[in-house]
This record gives sequence, C-alpha cells and structure tokens, in this order.
Amino acid sequence: MNPKRAAAIDIGTNSVRLLIAQVGLEAEKPELETLHRIMNITRLGEGVDESDRLKPDAIERTLRILKSYSKLMRQEAVQGLRLVATSAVRDAANAGEFVDRVRKVVAAEPEVITGEEEAALSFLGATYDLDESIPGDGPILVVDLGGGSTEIIVGREGEIIRSYSADVGCVRMSERFLKGDPPSRRERDEMETHIASVLAPITAEVEELRPVLMVGLAGTMTTLSGLRQGLDRYDGEAIHHSWLKREDVEELYEKLYKIPVKARREMMKLEPGRADVIIGGTAVLLVLLGQLNVGRFLVSEKDILDGLVIEVAFGRILRK
Repeated sequence: MNPKRAAAIDIGTNSVRLLIAQVGLEAEKPELETLHRIMNITRLGEGVDESDRLKPDAIERTLRILKSYSKLMRQEAVQGLRLVATSAVRDAANAGEFVDRVRKVVAAEPEVITGEEEAALSFLGATYDLDESIPGDGPILVVDLGGGSTEIIVGREGEIIRSYSADVGCVRMSERFLKGDPPSRRERDEMETHIASVLAPITAEVEELRPVLMVGLAGTMTTLSGLRQGLDRYDGEAIHHSWLKREDVEELYEKLYKIPVKARREMMKLEPGRADVIIGGTAVLLVLLGQLNVGRFLVSEKDILDGLVIEVAFGRILRK
C-alpha cells in the first residue's frame, strides 16, 4: 500500500491537538512519519462540570485554533482526516451548536466519540510502536489521563480485553476541588478521596487481569516526564518511551501542591499552560498507581491521534 498523508484532530477538555503524518504499511505493521504534531490549550471544558455548557469564550478560542489547523492541512495536501471531540463535548448540553460551528470551520464531520471509542483509539496509538518496550508476555494497561475523563484500557496483541472511562480528569478535578492558590490540605484530601472512590471498582477489575506494563498518555504524563528530566522546553523524543517511577511522581506532586500557580508556571517552563490543572491530573495518576501497586510506567507521546491517523489510512483496524 502506498503511504498516505493523513490527519487527526482531537478536541479535548483542556487542549485541541493536530497530527499530520505520512502513514505507510510494512509487514502488516503501521509506520508513521510525523510531519506536524501541534497542541494548543483552549480549555474548552472550562466550567462544564458545574454548568453542563460550553462557554462562549471557550468555543471561540477553540474555533480560532481549528481555523489555523484547517489552513495547515490544506497546505500539506492532507488526503484523509478524522476529527473527534471527547469528554467536554460529550457532557455539554450545547454540544450540537458547537459541532455545527466546527463543521463549517474545518469542512469535515466532527465525531463526538464515546469513552469506549476513545479508549480503543488510545490503545491503538499507544501500543503500535511498543515492541522491545514490553517487559514480558501479558496484557498491557494503557491510561489516557485527559481533562474531563480518564480512559483505562487493558489489551493484548492488539485486542481490547476491557476498557473503562472514569469522570476524573485534570480540569474536572481542579475546578471541582482546588479553590485555593495554593490549594489547602483539606481540598487536596477531598479530591483524593473522590478520585479513589471513582477508580476503586475499576482498578479492582484491572488488577485481576494482571497487566505486565502500564503506558501513560496525555499532557499530565508528558509534563511530569519533562519535569523529572529537567527539560526547559517540550522535547517529544526525550519524553516518548521514558520511564516514570511512582516515587518521582510523588515528589513532584508535593512540590507542585505547595506553591501558587505563578510559581508553578515558572517551574513548568515546558508546559506553563498546564500549571493550574497539573495538581488535579497528578492526583488522579497517583491514586491509580497506588491502587494498582504500579512502581513505574512507560510514558508515550503516541496516543489517540496516532490511532486516528492509522484508521484513516487503513480503515477501522482495531475494535473491541
């Protein structure tokens, strides 16, 4: 099969991301050459947890970014596109109005995908290039920690065994619980208690499946990896397939929790736009690691975007 230039856009709760890639197939294995991987924080899901509606300002911010993505895709002569929206749009009462406006800006049909579809695509994107990273024979656990929800997927050899979508994400937890700057200990404890109650039934089932490797996706994971490595700017090559220990995440959590947003931005030079939601995201991650007794995990820059472009090029090759 000839290589195909494919694109994917993920409209998330916290950010809007674009991947344009040249996709080829060799020995029935997808190969992606990344041409553009772009992320802009638009905070589309701002206030959705409280009001159940997308705010006008958040919609306008998102549409401006989508216009720039549309222009770039035309310049790169993209042959196929999938455009998806996830947690914030799923939860919003005015999602239909937003989708109509997106359709006009991008000239493509937006898909408001379910948590299960999001999980399957994330698993595909996170695992297609693992190979030597897998420590043994057994199921793989993929955790996609988003702004509004966290997708938890267990699979083996390209097949999904079990998937879950939990309404705990970095934006949702930060907006719901963390009012102080920095947050109070009481706010932090209440947040962690809530996260634990939501995740406990899921992690109990995941433990029984005995995954041999956890792969972590999305901005909280990549930002923590960059902080652990001391990066001053985002470096995809350094972050992709780096390892994070639970003790390193705990140390970063304690540092970030104790300082105000302004100081966090200074500390997080590689991703300053995540400074106000990094504590909520790190809390979700730490609760999950603790409940599953995971000592370290693999950080992946490849995620739902990669799964989407693979499906654009070769059809829907992975389904639960």
